[in-house]
Amino acid sequence: MSEWTLGIIGGSGLYQLDALEDAQWISVDTPWGAPSDDLLIGHIADVKCVFLPRHGRGHRLGPSQLNFRANIDAMKRAGVTDLVSISAVGSLAEDIAPGHFTVVDQFIDRTFAREKSFFGDGLVAHVSMADPVCPRLSSYAADAARKAGATVHYSGTYLAMEGPQFSTRAESHMYRHWGADIIGMTAMPEAKLAREAELPYALIGMVTDYDCWRENEAPVEVEAIIAQLGANAAAGRALVEHLARSLPEKREASPIDTVLDYALITDPSVQDPALKAKLDAVGGRVFGA
Repeated sequence: MSEWTLGIIGGSGLYQLDALEDAQWISVDTPWGAPSDDLLIGHIADVKCVFLPRHGRGHRLGPSQLNFRANIDAMKRAGVTDLVSISAVGSLAEDIAPGHFTVVDQFIDRTFAREKSFFGDGLVAHVSMADPVCPRLSSYAADAARKAGATVHYSGTYLAMEGPQFSTRAESHMYRHWGADIIGMTAMPEAKLAREAELPYALIGMVTDYDCWRENEAPVEVEAIIAQLGANAAAGRALVEHLARSLPEKREASPIDTVLDYALITDPSVQDPALKAKLDAVGGRVFGA
């Protein structure tokens, strides 16, 4: 088998992966509670793949109800080495049209009702998010999206909003003024938690609609988004298959694999043992779990 274990978090419209061979749904318990669903574990060619539908099968969970810490912990606990998020997004740029895919390289986090760290009272850590995605994994994912037939934008800034309501027109114009290219509700704190878990992370935004900044158009409704989701999801599933089949057999080490070496600040003599125990998967490498 390959040295890679590829984690895939599927967003709206992407609830299963038909390309997985010998696939089984496996229940995973985490110290942070239940993840969004069981994990679908199988392989594509010789690459082990671990798939999680972010909103649960049938889309049971809204963006603010997602247990992001449990989702990332479950991926780490399942042995994932690299994590790809495939997310439905709206466009804030004229040239990023519905049906296009955007490879995200930056984020603006506007969420406010979510737990954003595995660390806290008794064990403090500060990971760098200056460059929030893995360039190597993002490049592989971009090539896979192109092979899947998608029109691909190779960089973009993702504005993460709380939701579940869509933007006002004033907000949409403001986000464009800030330089955001696409908008969604789930990338944060997912990307931050992946970094804390030492998981190289890439996000592909599947555009469903233009956000409401286009003054001469009626705001998009859920029905139109659902219609676009079906076409996007087919390309998203093809992307995953191309990605798994194109990964090199040998996985070279990534600097993200060891970010906690430079992030922990609490003196070992006063670290909270209960919190350390909860970090057995996320921080097991540095805590000796």
